[in-house]
Amino acid sequence: MGNSPSERVKELGLVFPPAPKPAGVYRPILVVDNFLYVSGQGPVKNDGSLMVGIAGYDMNAEEAKTAARQVGLTMLSTIQTHFGSLDKIKRLVKVLGMVNSTPDFGKQPLVINGFSELMADVFGKENGIGVRSAVGMMLPDNIPVEVEAVFELY
Repeated sequence: MGNSPSERVKELGLVFPPAPKPAGVYRPILVVDNFLYVSGQGPVKNDGSLMVGIAGYDMNAEEAKTAARQVGLTMLSTIQTHFGSLDKIKRLVKVLGMVNSTPDFGKQPLVINGFSELMADVFGKENGIGVRSAVGMMLPDNIPVEVEAVFELY
């Protein structure tokens, strides 16, 4: 595997969906000191539409995990579009993973692994795994997963 995140993206054959436009009054990204804050991202498909579903209702844990991976691709697209090269990122610091799920679902951490595994693949195990929370809640537009994150910059 290549050393830089952009080299790893190419080697993994990752395809980024279009970066979503803000759906409210907020910034997609914000740099403060040497930290990059990324607003909550949903699972945007390559055609620009959103994945929808509720884990434990019309989506199983593996399908929701796939949606979480798609959120990761969406986030990488947002970073590249609004910030520039992924190679300016030193490490992933913090992740808040939200899963649209039924009250009895209980597998939110497994679902958010779809996002976390992608980040480890792109930024390496040492720098691609940060602290994390994975919770269940209702999400806008019936999306199955939303993730916000903080990255440290070089």
